[in-house]
Amino acid sequence: MKFDFFDVLTLVGSLGFFIYGMKVMSEGIQKVAGGKMRQILKAMTSNRFMGVLTGFLLTSLVQSSSATTVMVVSFVNAGLLSLVESIGVIMGANIGTTITAWIISIVGFKVKIAAVALPIIAFGFPLLFSSKNRWKSWGEVIIGFALLFMGLEALKGAVPDLKSNPQVLEFLSRYTDAGILSTLLFIAIGTVLTVVVQSSSASMALTLVMANQGWISFDLAAAMVLGENIGTTITANIAALVGNIHAKRAARAHFIFNIFGVVWMLLAFPLFLNGIDAYMTKYHNVSPFDTPEAVPVSLSIFHTTFNIINVLLLIWFVKHISNFVVKFVTSRGEDEEFRLEYISTPIMSTPEISLEEAGKEIAKFAELTSRMSGFVQALIVKKKVKARVKLMKRIKKYEEITDRVELEIADYLSKVSTSNLSSESSLRLRGMLSIINDLERIGDLFFQMSLAIERKNESDAWFSDRQVKNLQEMFELIDEAFTVMMDNLNMDYDQVSLNEAVEQEAAINKKRDRLRKKHLKNIEKGDYDIMSGIVYSDLYNLLERVGDHIINVSEAVTGELAKDEEDMVNA
Repeated sequence: MKFDFFDVLTLVGSLGFFIYGMKVMSEGIQKVAGGKMRQILKAMTSNRFMGVLTGFLLTSLVQSSSATTVMVVSFVNAGLLSLVESIGVIMGANIGTTITAWIISIVGFKVKIAAVALPIIAFGFPLLFSSKNRWKSWGEVIIGFALLFMGLEALKGAVPDLKSNPQVLEFLSRYTDAGILSTLLFIAIGTVLTVVVQSSSASMALTLVMANQGWISFDLAAAMVLGENIGTTITANIAALVGNIHAKRAARAHFIFNIFGVVWMLLAFPLFLNGIDAYMTKYHNVSPFDTPEAVPVSLSIFHTTFNIINVLLLIWFVKHISNFVVKFVTSRGEDEEFRLEYISTPIMSTPEISLEEAGKEIAKFAELTSRMSGFVQALIVKKKVKARVKLMKRIKKYEEITDRVELEIADYLSKVSTSNLSSESSLRLRGMLSIINDLERIGDLFFQMSLAIERKNESDAWFSDRQVKNLQEMFELIDEAFTVMMDNLNMDYDQVSLNEAVEQEAAINKKRDRLRKKHLKNIEKGDYDIMSGIVYSDLYNLLERVGDHIINVSEAVTGELAKDEEDMVNA
């Protein structure tokens, strides 16, 4: 029997079946845990041991270290985790992924779970039609679990039987007795396999099946496992390509951690395998070198022990790894200042985390918009043409940036809105859409101020010292309001109080009213140049409108602006 193209397609299809089942189960678990994800992250501190525990638990839940690492890169990208914290989580993820091997070794090969897979699906299927999102998500978890083991069963059938199909091993037999070169070759095969299937758990499953059926020996299967540890880092680095500098550093730290582990394991490889062989022979009366059926459990022992020792060795050097990757992946500086940093990675399965990322981006958007206040203030006092022209260009550039950022965040939020959102998350999303609209309008108003000042420059008269002082005082109030607004945006939205924001808004309105009355009296007396007076009144009125949008942002943070009658009833 020849291993033809159709058999290759069957093998690839079986692997796809397994990966799809794992994906459905993983996403279902993430949705079930969704609302608690933020609480888990809040509990995470710079304590490296807590980070390892969190990484272990997350990966044990989602059954994929690649998924956890991509999630961690997203968290770092969103500013939810520091680099040091992320390294601890990644270490824990490497231990957590070994759970998959144990499940497959113990359940997949010893219990015919595929036989009851369809009844399991029958149990989970009705849950998909539930009106409650949580029950729907549990339905996905149950069905994904069943599909995963049906895929594993298909994988076992698709891998060729060595006894009836020996020619499959012809090309491999030339490389199995080359000592360290054979080990390096199979490390490379494991790496490539994981990069291709984009899942260390899937490639581990394939390795276990091949070893169980005698396709590859125990030592070569162990070498493939080492390669899979390298390959899984590629997935995170691919995810980090579209991330910010912090995400790239987290992905590089994962790569360095796993590469270091593979290097020291290569030095101790024969000793390690012989130790596992001695344990299996003494306590289970089988040798993985002689009995293919003993390989899955032996390989699981190897995988778990290797990752635990690697974590124990490197957990003391988390800060050193962090410092190294900071030097290794250098910031590009100013060129990163005007691009989205927090929501540049693909939208996550958990809407709550996606909203958290958007919230970080909005806070950065607010900080960027607030800078325009300083530019306009400088424009009022600078009289040299060259300096004013430079400032005008900068203000115009920022106004264009605010337009672009609003569109990109709105586009992201519109995609998040297609997810299964809780009523609380839906309210928060509507508030965010309102906030970015107000921030963009603030950018427009500052640009309008710059145009008004430019018109003023066409006349010979400049602002009087009194006018400049009055405007500066009003700008000070605006800047104080900006500070309150940005504090609110950086807090948990449900903890924000409007008291301080309302006080600032009242102070801005009061100042505008005083300036207007005084200005009208001065116009009557003829104290001001006409053009100067018109622009002056435009500026304090525009500043008052900026204050209106600033208070709108804080109100939207609390959810007051986004609530409709239905929300009031549900509340």
